[in-house]
Amino acid sequence: MNFRGVFFLLGRLLLALGAALLVPGGVALYLGSADAKAFFVSAALVGVLGIVVQRVFRGGLHAPFRRHEAFMLVSATWIMASLVGALPYVFIKGGGFIVDGLFESASGFTTTGASILSDVESETQALLLWRSLTQWLGGMGIIVLGIAILPKLAIGGMELLGAEAPGPVTEKLTPRIAQTAKALWGIYALLTGAQAGALMLLGMTPLNAVNHALTTMATGGFSTSNASIGAFGPAIEMVVTVFMVLAGVNFALHFRLLRGKPLVMLRDAEFRFYIGLIVMATSLLAADLLINDDVGGLGNALRLGVFQATAIITTTGFATANFDAWPDFSRTLLFLLMFVGGCAGSTGGSVKVVRILIVVKRLGQELKRIVQPHAVFPVRVGNRAIPEDIVNRVTTFFLLFIVLFLAGGLLLEASGLDPVTAFSASATCLSNVGPGFANVGPSNTMSELPVVSKLILMSLMIIGRLELYTLLVSLYLSRKVF
Repeated sequence: MNFRGVFFLLGRLLLALGAALLVPGGVALYLGSADAKAFFVSAALVGVLGIVVQRVFRGGLHAPFRRHEAFMLVSATWIMASLVGALPYVFIKGGGFIVDGLFESASGFTTTGASILSDVESETQALLLWRSLTQWLGGMGIIVLGIAILPKLAIGGMELLGAEAPGPVTEKLTPRIAQTAKALWGIYALLTGAQAGALMLLGMTPLNAVNHALTTMATGGFSTSNASIGAFGPAIEMVVTVFMVLAGVNFALHFRLLRGKPLVMLRDAEFRFYIGLIVMATSLLAADLLINDDVGGLGNALRLGVFQATAIITTTGFATANFDAWPDFSRTLLFLLMFVGGCAGSTGGSVKVVRILIVVKRLGQELKRIVQPHAVFPVRVGNRAIPEDIVNRVTTFFLLFIVLFLAGGLLLEASGLDPVTAFSASATCLSNVGPGFANVGPSNTMSELPVVSKLILMSLMIIGRLELYTLLVSLYLSRKVF
């Protein structure tokens, strides 16, 4: 195991995170906020640590950098980012905020959106910007950003992307991996800028618009309002809905669309299934709200349904209403939608649409085999036959996801939470959605949860964001080494 290489690259990434801390620090300085000191001190500490780590472990990249090292680097990076991201919270709010600061930071970088801040409107603009920026950095991926801006991270680039990127397969869009990373981040930044501009045109203040654009494209869901998107009106809801849908699409499709292939999305089986799920979920929610709840007519039912269906399927987690108070059918449907997620290669979390599609096709394949045991029925997504090893890997992933969800729920129940709170919190954090039900519903925060529960949920967030295997494999490799 090339630990020197892993730590050397961690030093490089620490420098990048230190530079990111300067952004809210600069905003705080411009606004005359006392928070500026906390951000600049944090940036200095992280920067110095990055320089020291690089000097101690220089020369580490002379040894081979393989898949083992990729798993270790990605896992260590996300844990390190959560620790670094907590520094401003602790410096601003005091030493008693360490666990809560870690929770908010981990929730940010993993784009989960579960929060312990009970009154975000009382927080400073700089802290809210850092909170949103952590989601934006985590949305496309810290390693992907590192590959784009730090040439040495391109060593073993496909292994790194495979360990961090969401989805069953990693797609190389350009001949060089660094170019692929830059292309992905360029599209991500372009869509973020477009949404921020649209929100400002509709009357949002620049900082509110930037905050919500950062967290929408990351499918993160942190808001600057206690009422989330529900505080800003139907027009802004519509814009946010459109960009949530775009954020849940495979960024490879955005890349090809911008390269002059206008029909690429319509020809993609996963995209069609994804849109179909949103339409079906919207229709069911709207019908249930119209029949069993007083929501003010069909138009309002559709508006509530499409926003909440999109927010949960894409794992963004924004809310325009307290859906925990909706009829039982709607609440159950939203709970099930937490296990869907966006498309592979999107910024969404959870299982992913393509895996759901493959599992459904695999079930159909097995039913055909019962009738015709000697026939060969390949699993197809669109016109493409999926290799058997990928089908098996997807099936294993799906089963492991369910096992981890159940284990998380049982551990949370053992820590003192009621069953609905425990299992919805396990689902929402493992799926990186954000709000759950009961004591972790959209009108509540997670600030009152026991410390043990918060630690369990932080672990689920990171495991879910790294697609289960990366962190688990890293723990196994560490066991073998130590």
